[in-house]
Amino acid sequence: MRQKIIHTERLELHHIDAPDLIALYEAQDDRPALAGLDIQNPHRVLLESKGPLHWRVPQVKQDPAVNQWFVRWIVLRDTRVIVGSISFHGPPADNGMMEIGLGIEPLFQNQGLAKEALLGMWRWVLEFPKVHILRYTVSPNNAPSMALIRYFGFPSVGSQIDEVDGVEEIYEIDRKGFIALWGAQ
Repeated sequence: MRQKIIHTERLELHHIDAPDLIALYEAQDDRPALAGLDIQNPHRVLLESKGPLHWRVPQVKQDPAVNQWFVRWIVLRDTRVIVGSISFHGPPADNGMMEIGLGIEPLFQNQGLAKEALLGMWRWVLEFPKVHILRYTVSPNNAPSMALIRYFGFPSVGSQIDEVDGVEEIYEIDRKGFIALWGAQ
């Protein structure tokens, strides 16, 4: 059963069911996930680069229920083309924190699509009362992502060393602060 599609002004964020997510990763086959949908994946999003699937698929295999928080395709409404993906890193932490990551295909970058997708996901996840903190981590050398999180007004709360990405800046905002800046769903 497919989850609700998150709609924004120009985008639809389509959740990928657990079996389809596994097929994307293991068989590099997007046909099951696209079956019955009027969307296309000409840029082979999540097929050419494993992106978040490398981490999310093992989590889903261990506990399929966590998939509700995971990978969604970012689809342009007017063309019905997948232009990226977005995913939380897991279910809400004990303190209610949700961390997110996303990727936009190069051809579609610098058009405000990342901002729109993030806003849609954050507003959606705040519908869940157990979510209290939104987190975004980014390499200080990633100028576009640094500009993106500054646009949203998330305060810096420190840094960490990621075993894959190296030094990352941590940005967090609580539910009340986010809603004050950006409103709710």
